[in-house]
Amino acid sequence: MTGLTAERKVRRAARAALDRRATDVLVLDLQGLSSVTDYFLLCSCKSTTHMETTTDAIRDELRSEGVRPRHAEGVAASGWILLDYGDVLMHVFLEETRAYYSLERLWGDAPAVSLDGS
Repeated sequence: MTGLTAERKVRRAARAALDRRATDVLVLDLQGLSSVTDYFLLCSCKSTTHMETTTDAIRDELRSEGVRPRHAEGVAASGWILLDYGDVLMHVFLEETRAYYSLERLWGDAPAVSLDGS
């Protein structure tokens, strides 16, 4: 069992996405707003290959701490990959797919978490 808090998980995942040059990396704090999860990580990629390498980087970063996703769905060709870590849901999008679904707007009440120093 890991000692990583939900916030630490999402920060480590965000750093992994940024290291792979994912764009518009955003963490939303859903604590008190959702009974499903505590945090959303959203990031955009420029191609399906970029999505795959970003998703792999997130998985590898958290696996190094003994954390594995409960569930994963979607494939890069669909434009949206979801990694479900229970207390953190990670959404890796193609830019146009992210714009279409606009989760930031749907969860507009959720405060963004600053990633400075992550």
